[in-house]
Amino acid sequence: RIEFSGREFALAMDPQQRIFLECAWEALENAGYDCQRCGDRMGVYAGVGLNQYWVFQIAPDRQLLESAAGYQTVIGNEKDFLTTRVSYQLNLKGPSLDIQTACSTSLVATSLACQSLLSYQCDMALAGGITIHALQKSGYFYQEGGILSPDGHCRAFDAKAQGTVPGSGVGIVVLKRLEDALADGDCILAVIKSSAINNDGSMKVGYTAPSVEGQAEVIAEALALAGIEADSISYVEAHGTGTRANS
Repeated sequence: RIEFSGREFALAMDPQQRIFLECAWEALENAGYDCQRCGDRMGVYAGVGLNQYWVFQIAPDRQLLESAAGYQTVIGNEKDFLTTRVSYQLNLKGPSLDIQTACSTSLVATSLACQSLLSYQCDMALAGGITIHALQKSGYFYQEGGILSPDGHCRAFDAKAQGTVPGSGVGIVVLKRLEDALADGDCILAVIKSSAINNDGSMKVGYTAPSVEGQAEVIAEALALAGIEADSISYVEAHGTGTRANS
């Protein structure tokens, strides 16, 4: 049971942090674990998007920030406290790391969570991320050569691709070492065979555009770590923004 005061829950906290906490609880419930009774050390690895709620709702309210609840309001909106809030509210005693790598945040968080499991820093882990736009009824200004689509459509891997569109979403997975999951009779939806992380440095056409070489290298590294051949893969999911290569 998670309890908040009406002001803390409904007004002073970033909706992204509240919804992520709700989804973390739901993920554990779906996995069949009671966080209050589970004796395993459980870590949390995740990141959160830009806090528009703070910019448009909280920051202009000087009276709130200067009140007795001001400090708690800051904690409820600062990115640094996303994962530790989950650990506190759900009584989780493994590592709690906030990961911020822009569009790759959730996958990087998952990769680091796997490494934490393999090094026995924790026995289970929650990994994921959230981005929710506070202004639900809003648009954007299209700029020639930018990453945003001129017509509000994202056509990833299409010859007509002209850009991406903003979106909202949240995702969390419950991770465990395979041998432990098998021994405990857990419902296993997927097995992560390997992961790899790198960076393009300055070898790309622009700061927001990944390089072909860097992408190829990190994929090759992940394949090598997994001990599998590329032609054995039948499905690939990618960050398909639909942006032009020369943008």
